[in-house]
Amino acid sequence: MKKLMNVSILTTLLLVILVGCLGPSPEETIYQKLEKVVSLEESFQEQQEPLLALEKEENELFNQIMDLGMKEFDQVVSLSNQALEMIDEREEKMQVENESIMASKEEFKGITLEMEKIEDEDTLEILENLQTTMENRYDSYETLYNHYSTSIKLDKELYEMLQNEELTMEELEEQISKINDSYEKVMNENEIFNGYTEEYNQLKTDFYQIAGLNVKEAE
Repeated sequence: MKKLMNVSILTTLLLVILVGCLGPSPEETIYQKLEKVVSLEESFQEQQEPLLALEKEENELFNQIMDLGMKEFDQVVSLSNQALEMIDEREEKMQVENESIMASKEEFKGITLEMEKIEDEDTLEILENLQTTMENRYDSYETLYNHYSTSIKLDKELYEMLQNEELTMEELEEQISKINDSYEKVMNENEIFNGYTEEYNQLKTDFYQIAGLNVKEAE
C-alpha cells in the first residue's frame, strides 16, 4: 500500500512538472504582451492633458502680445520669453510621449512569433488585422510626431521674431500662416491616429473574446 502511494505521488509530481513545462498558450502570451503594451503607453496618455494646457496657455500669451503690439516692446519680449519656456516644456513632454510609444512598439513586435503558433484560422485572421492596424497606428504616430515637431520649431521662430523690434507685419503674417498650415497637418494626422487606435482596441477585444480569454474589456 505504501509503495502504491509513493507511485501515485510520483505520478502527480510528474504531471505538475509536465504542465509547468508546457507554459502559457500562444493566446495567453499574446494577451500578456498586449496588456504590457497598454502599460508602456501610460506615459503617453499622461502627457495629453498637460500638453493641451500648455498649448492653451501659450495661445493666451500670444493673444496678449497681439493686443499689446510692438509699441510695448519690453512687455512683448517678456511674454515671448514666457512662451518660449512653455515650448521647451512641450518639447520635454513630447519626448516622454515618443519614448513611451517607441517602447510600446518594441513590445508589440513580440506577438509575431506567437502568432505563428496559432492554429485556429478565425483567431489568426483577427490577429493579422490587429497587427496591421497597430503597425499603421505606429506609422501614423511617427507622422504626427514629425508634424508636431515642425509646428513647435515654427512656434519658436515666431517668438524669437517677436523679440526683433524691426519685425514687419508682412513677416509676422507669413510666419503665422506657416504655423496654421503646420497645425492643420497635426490635427488631420491626429484624427487618423485616433481612428487606428479605436480600430485596434476593437480588434483586441475581438481577439480576447474569440480566444476565450476571461478578461475584462480593455480600455
